[in-house]
Amino acid sequence: MKRWSLLAATVASAALFLSACGGSGGGGGGGFVLPPPAATTPPPATAEAPKFKLAISKTEDVAGTFGSVGAYEKITGTFTGEVDPKDARNAIIQDLSLAPLNANGKVEYSSDFVLFKPKDMGKASGVLRYDAPNRGNIVNLDPYFASRGYVFLTAAWQGDVPAAAGKLTLKVPVARNADGSSITGTYRAELLPTAASNDSLPLPGGPFNAAMQAYATASLDNTQPGYVLTRRINEADARQLIPASDWKFAKCSAAAPFPGTPDETNVCLRDKWDPAYMYELVYVAKDPKVMGLGLAAVRDMIAFFHREASDAAGTANPVAAAIRNTIASGVSQCGNFMKTFVHLGFNQDLAGRKVFDGVFAQIAARQTNINMRFAIPGGGGGVRTDHTAFGQAGTRGLSKDYVDDVAQRRGGILSRCEASGTCPKLFIGISGTEFYVLQGSPLLTDAWGTADLVQPDNARIYYYASTHHLLGLPSLPGASAGALYTTNANAGVVPVVRALYQNLEDWVVKGATPPDSQVPKLADATLVRPQQLKFPAIPGANYTGLVNTYSLLDWGPNYRPQDESGIATQVPPAYLGRDYAILVPQVDADGNDIAGIRSLDVAVPVGTNTGWNYTSKPGTIDLAGLFGAYFPFAKTAVERSGSGDPRPSLQERYTDQAGYLAALTAAANDLVARRFMLRADADAAIANAAANPVLP
Repeated sequence: MKRWSLLAATVASAALFLSACGGSGGGGGGGFVLPPPAATTPPPATAEAPKFKLAISKTEDVAGTFGSVGAYEKITGTFTGEVDPKDARNAIIQDLSLAPLNANGKVEYSSDFVLFKPKDMGKASGVLRYDAPNRGNIVNLDPYFASRGYVFLTAAWQGDVPAAAGKLTLKVPVARNADGSSITGTYRAELLPTAASNDSLPLPGGPFNAAMQAYATASLDNTQPGYVLTRRINEADARQLIPASDWKFAKCSAAAPFPGTPDETNVCLRDKWDPAYMYELVYVAKDPKVMGLGLAAVRDMIAFFHREASDAAGTANPVAAAIRNTIASGVSQCGNFMKTFVHLGFNQDLAGRKVFDGVFAQIAARQTNINMRFAIPGGGGGVRTDHTAFGQAGTRGLSKDYVDDVAQRRGGILSRCEASGTCPKLFIGISGTEFYVLQGSPLLTDAWGTADLVQPDNARIYYYASTHHLLGLPSLPGASAGALYTTNANAGVVPVVRALYQNLEDWVVKGATPPDSQVPKLADATLVRPQQLKFPAIPGANYTGLVNTYSLLDWGPNYRPQDESGIATQVPPAYLGRDYAILVPQVDADGNDIAGIRSLDVAVPVGTNTGWNYTSKPGTIDLAGLFGAYFPFAKTAVERSGSGDPRPSLQERYTDQAGYLAALTAAANDLVARRFMLRADADAAIANAAANPVLP
């Protein structure tokens, strides 16, 4: 029996749905569905157009100067907007019709923002770059692009970030039934204890959701239908039911032991939480936020800063008339958000114009779960945890002609913007971890993994060879990362990413065609099944072929998986008997990836870097989250021979430091010529190699 036939008998009672309002759409099966296009002309004006309010709370100087542009200043404030539920461009927002209306008949939101701009706007380049904040964290200006005169905006899009110092938050309303009563529905959380303890664990749980606001339980009575707590070690293991008498919605501590103090967003266990297990809680939640308003907030803010002179009250736009082009940047969760933003039609503003001219979705293989009832924008996923997390079920291909033969659906991420003529120039960057952990390969192939996809002319996909998801993070001992092996050491990817941002700017502003996509392919056998990977027999390393699989799942008839929208009424989801192909990049004799952009750390290697690593937790079968691995080369032939390492030593490769430096210089010059490295970064890398020898 497949592992996704979750909780079989024990969750049969959880099929009871208490939510009052349904939605349209279907589960994983059914005929081909092309997502409805956005309107190509503005809908009729409503009685009163939406009003926007800009409130600036602080303006301060930024330390230092940036090339010929000079000084920058930082403006902090809030942008309050309103969304018309009757406007066709807002119709896709889940539960918008159930949100409270203001006096203008609209639904309000309020987003915190930080704007960096040149003090002398006469030196601004005309480019506004929006950096989507990851879980509310402020994104600071980029010194290189500041020297080019960028205006930088970072503003909240995620409505479940708790207010805290240094966090950007989005305030969105709670949806309610027509009679004002709470909307309820089945919800699932995974609780992951890190130590044996009798203290309570907070909701929402999950490896990526711990800092997010929880959906409170509809009832403290966990004995009624719809409430089930189980535990297991690995995803495929049978769930062990924990009797309702042995857990409560409560806060517990040494001072307040079980059953503790009743609490709607904490869970207390009679016995100690065991860190060897993950605990899965299915319960009836209440008061879903209209999380999809984050999509409209970004759309409206960008349109305002780009085109408006002032807000509805006359407060001046601080960058009015200075913006000619807009570029969006999103990394990881935020890159997934930007893909979802485009997919759901929000790159068309309320006047029918393009919002972003360019979008760079970094390390973003998935989409973001933002537009469903009880959305979880911060969700992630691994082999062991959150395996069926939302965010993986959306359309995978880009083109409107994409055909998903597994789900029997048609239409890609760009279908809506292609219909309305508002598609951005799109870059997607992916690391090795996206293939192993985050189900990335369906972005490159048909659903069965038998043919390479042809990407649209306005899109490029760049694979960063032999990288992991945590781009640029210094290599760590495995133990400090909860990993079996030392973590990935490919820091050379950072200047590659900077060069790609420059290429996107040139494409948007100058119309300069960027380099072609750089990805592994089935056609040249650089993209293969995990079992076909020819990883070398490195002493102390054991490649197992473990990947996070991607099955077709059914969350019930009111959920639209192709849009990551709607209402999940089957929680946990049912397995529909079909799986998408998951493939991985093939490696060379050293174990480094063949295809993609090979940074200096791969083109002139001193070791093997991978997109995968394994957990060091005993008894647990899982990848080490978002970490890759690093296996250094031996320095000398004698050392290599003594260990049995099949990879040539540094000495055998480069002879001496001069040989290494010559190889690195040639590789740096090649990357510059191919526009995958800036000249300044290449010169810095060569100087750094000269100052830090790897050989005598």
